[in-house]
Amino acid sequence: MTSWGSWVGLGLMAGGCAALVLTSGFVVRGVLRGIAHKDVGEDLDRGVRDTGVVVGKCENILIVLFVMVGAYTALSVLFAGKAIVRGEDMKKNSLYFLAGTMVNVTYSLLFALGLKLLLRSTCW
Repeated sequence: MTSWGSWVGLGLMAGGCAALVLTSGFVVRGVLRGIAHKDVGEDLDRGVRDTGVVVGKCENILIVLFVMVGAYTALSVLFAGKAIVRGEDMKKNSLYFLAGTMVNVTYSLLFALGLKLLLRSTCW
């Protein structure tokens, strides 16, 4: 690969990660609002909700990185670890925590696989 291709790939990767992080919250909130017909996070403490947002954004980036390097097993470890850590929260508000995680993971995986296809067709 030429150095130009490396820079293009790096730019696409960075832009893809930024686009995913910026859009995932809208997608998750929209799907959850469609299921519950209300804002699911409105009855949560602001600190709990903000922690969920930060965890979700980190999850987005990790999923993209794991997909790019083909570490699909690491995705299951990430998902299982989050389920263990947030287990009590999932019992209290399963729609927000469990469904939100499922929507975020699904959206992130689809986005990352699309980005990987784009990178393969343009750079590698």
